[in-house]
Amino acid sequence: MKIDLSGQVILATGGSSGIGKGIAIHAAKCGATVAIVSRDEPDMRAVVDAIEADGGTASWAHADVTDSDAVKAAVEKTVQRHGHLDAVVANAGTNGTWAPIDEMTPDEWRKTIDVNLTGTYLTIHHSVAHLRKRGRGSIVIMSSINGTRTFSNEGASAYASSKAGQFAFAQMLALELAPSKIRVNVICPGSIQSEIHDKTNRENLEKIETPIEYPEGDIPLTGGEYGSPEQVANAAAFLMSDLSSHITGTPIWIDGGQSLIV
Repeated sequence: MKIDLSGQVILATGGSSGIGKGIAIHAAKCGATVAIVSRDEPDMRAVVDAIEADGGTASWAHADVTDSDAVKAAVEKTVQRHGHLDAVVANAGTNGTWAPIDEMTPDEWRKTIDVNLTGTYLTIHHSVAHLRKRGRGSIVIMSSINGTRTFSNEGASAYASSKAGQFAFAQMLALELAPSKIRVNVICPGSIQSEIHDKTNRENLEKIETPIEYPEGDIPLTGGEYGSPEQVANAAAFLMSDLSSHITGTPIWIDGGQSLIV
């Protein structure tokens, strides 16, 4: 059955690259009007141009998700431009610094928590009132296998903690927002093709390396090949559609079985 998001206005943070870009493009193909929120204006423009060239409708708004006023302005700009808001994908994130805990600085810790966890809070905090006005809505939070099933990535303590926080946050909100008919679900990707891997700052991890022997390829379903943003986008579109109308507070691990062995 084809996923139909016609008539929906969807806001996606971090929609200018990687998983967020994949979700924005796929949601537009499913008929949604997509609003991208990011810090990278040229990349946002490129995604919007690609969507419009394919016959879709999209817009962009500049915001750092750690800046409450900027996030509020981006959400309000989206609603003013498109009339309403039906779904939110809290996807913006960073891998941050991976380092031994006694070497990770408070600023490195804070930056990861601020982007991944506080950024998710601010995105939802400023969006919920608009979802309530529609009488229903869907929120998809992008967590990770790290901090939810996988704990063997040495040095990723800040990242895993932020992702565990997102996981708990989603389940708390699923109950809180259920009376408003707003569903909240969480996606936990494993290794997905994305630029984020190149932006990870790894420092002295050999000091705390965890000895692991993988089977042939550390992603059983693919023999080690990373998943694609489109595979995550398919799940996100499903969770924003009426096909998932009775699903809330539910995690989906998209990792080809990776988290079951690490």
